[in-house]
Amino acid sequence: MKKLSDEKINNERLRLSKMSEFENKFSEYIIAGIDEAGRGPLAGPVVAGCVVLDRSKEILFLNDSKKLSKKRREELYKEIKEKAFAFGIGIVSEKVIDEINILEATHIAMKEAFDNANSMYRDKFDKEINLLFVDALKIKNIDVKQVSIIHGDALSISIAAASIVAKVTRDEMMEEYDKKYPEYGFAKHSGYGTRFHMDKLKEIGPCEIHRKSFLSFLNK
Repeated sequence: MKKLSDEKINNERLRLSKMSEFENKFSEYIIAGIDEAGRGPLAGPVVAGCVVLDRSKEILFLNDSKKLSKKRREELYKEIKEKAFAFGIGIVSEKVIDEINILEATHIAMKEAFDNANSMYRDKFDKEINLLFVDALKIKNIDVKQVSIIHGDALSISIAAASIVAKVTRDEMMEEYDKKYPEYGFAKHSGYGTRFHMDKLKEIGPCEIHRKSFLSFLNK
């Protein structure tokens, strides 16, 4: 990362301070942020990330993963894993999505991400996460206090960190799938319904990792 001016660093710290207001309000809790990537694509899994930040360690440029460049996301992903108290990932395949629907699959991925992060935190500190910040959802089957924050990935540093972990993990998976199914261009669009992707589906049909329940337009 290139050297930043003092003014830019101060402005970034001010922005992050505003994104920390929820964390400050609940400072007596062990807070984890949780978010997902991949609810909307036509192919591939839904992935959730869960992160417990160590707020004594600064991570500049935390933000909603969709607002960051690919390079910046990947840099932050490594930094989060190095500096966070704990993190976890949950992955639910396209086959399960087709069986139970995307919302239920998202709940399962988030529960798995939470369980993995909680296990890491417990192993380190012999304590457990007792508050979850969630982007606009209330997760099923988690017996922990939850705070649902609309647009949370842009308003909470904890959810922003989780969104980055989820997004980078899923993008890396789709890049691997691109090697197996290069004709669909998964490395470029991560399975979302771009014009190129839609045209390919109409031309050659779906592959093994497509969500069949999302492809009703092919029958029209």
